[in-house]
Amino acid sequence: MIAAPGSTLWLLRYELLLAWRRMMQRRGGGRFARIWLTIALPLILLCSAGLPLGFVLRGKQVPIVPVTSLVAAAALVMLFTLMLSQTLGAAVDALYERGDLDLLFSSPLAPRKALTVRFLSVAVGAFGIFGMILTPILLPIAFMGHPSWLAAIPVLFCVALAASGVGLLLAAALFRLIGPRRTRTAGQVLAALIGAAFFLVAQARNILGGSQTATLAATVVKLSHDPRFHEPPGLSWPLRALLGEPLPLLAAFGVSGAIFLTANQLLGARFAADAAAAAGVGTAGRARPRRAGPVRFAATAFTATLVKELRLIARDPALIAQVMLRVLYMIPLSFVLLRQAQHGQGVFLPGSAAALSMLASQVAGSLAWITISAEDAPDLLSCAPTPIRTLRRAKIAAAILPVAVMLAPLLLALAVFAPLTALAATLGCAASMTMAALMNLWWQRPGKRSEMRRQRASAWYVTLAELVLGLLIAAATALVAGRVFGWALIPAALALVGVLMLRRTDAQIAQALRAAS
Repeated sequence: MIAAPGSTLWLLRYELLLAWRRMMQRRGGGRFARIWLTIALPLILLCSAGLPLGFVLRGKQVPIVPVTSLVAAAALVMLFTLMLSQTLGAAVDALYERGDLDLLFSSPLAPRKALTVRFLSVAVGAFGIFGMILTPILLPIAFMGHPSWLAAIPVLFCVALAASGVGLLLAAALFRLIGPRRTRTAGQVLAALIGAAFFLVAQARNILGGSQTATLAATVVKLSHDPRFHEPPGLSWPLRALLGEPLPLLAAFGVSGAIFLTANQLLGARFAADAAAAAGVGTAGRARPRRAGPVRFAATAFTATLVKELRLIARDPALIAQVMLRVLYMIPLSFVLLRQAQHGQGVFLPGSAAALSMLASQVAGSLAWITISAEDAPDLLSCAPTPIRTLRRAKIAAAILPVAVMLAPLLLALAVFAPLTALAATLGCAASMTMAALMNLWWQRPGKRSEMRRQRASAWYVTLAELVLGLLIAAATALVAGRVFGWALIPAALALVGVLMLRRTDAQIAQALRAAS
């Protein structure tokens, strides 16, 4: 039965359809992205995780003891932080990107219904991503003797409902504290910080000087076996809810529903006012007067383009907020790598150097996608009295330079303790960053910066090529750091062959751009 126009289900279906289209656009769109998300990924999870776990756990029951209760609670906290990061970003997008709340509020629909459906779609969107991962794993386990474990799916929705309520309240609080102009940037940066919070906390002891095995999981197990540890009341309820016990499951729905309804009631019309204020940012108010003074021009076209790109990156941090998450992962990895070199833990150095190379390629690839493809005046640049190669080299330099500045202090400090590892990491990071920048240059898809905010990623085939080539370069980096120089030539040669096979000439790039336009 099709929902009646104007009903809650009808509005929710519309919101979810728009969310699906935006996700497909960010993944590059097309049949491949749809097949991957709806068929390939569930089948891979079903065969690689669901079926093996189903056979292993058949006939076994999860004991409700302090260690399992702590692990279940920690897992739900981790999911909550990840979903909160996503819902906070979605709330900021609802205020800035959509721009349709005025239209909805002027329609015959009740404003309360429109807001409730908009908020509910944020929760469903957060649940959908994790649900697509969890469901193929849980189904074989449920059919092989644990049907009650399917309760983890509604518990996951409860976590998404609570995270959406908290995310919406945080977005509204940012509006009140710092105003609509700064909320966009602050919201995106805060979402990245929250997304990395659990990882940073889990690695805190490694960063601050704890033992190599002092991970969060080891700390939880040690705490649960400590005789002085007394289980607080309700600690086992998250695990009992995941195992399908009725009362804890109802409590989960009650708590998450209360958080969501509280956010819905408190925001109300205030959310509409925030959306109107956000829509007016950049159009209202007087422009800041510029200081009088002589105008200085750069010495060369390369320098002028490089400075221009760096300024655009600095002025639009919301566009590159997604890079923040990878940078935050790079910080603890840098501390761990230095500690390993300082304490002579040579066994772990090759893996850490390879991971640093991978992160460097990911950050440089994201920045290269922004500097090369996000261009508001491509016709103006094509008509400029400067060779196009000069402009492209400047854009590549603008993508690599910020990452190189971040890596330089780490690599210099690493050279003091482990010179060979520092050399391998330097060569690996340089090669991976250059590869990522060239891939985004050869397979660019130009568009306006406002459109890039919605897409937020390069084409899927570029992302896949960057991943495969980055893994080959990382493998060569690890082998060089481990003094296995002969074997390092194999992945290095494969990476070089892959780059040469994907290379495009200037004429081919121009032809592809003309065909795309």
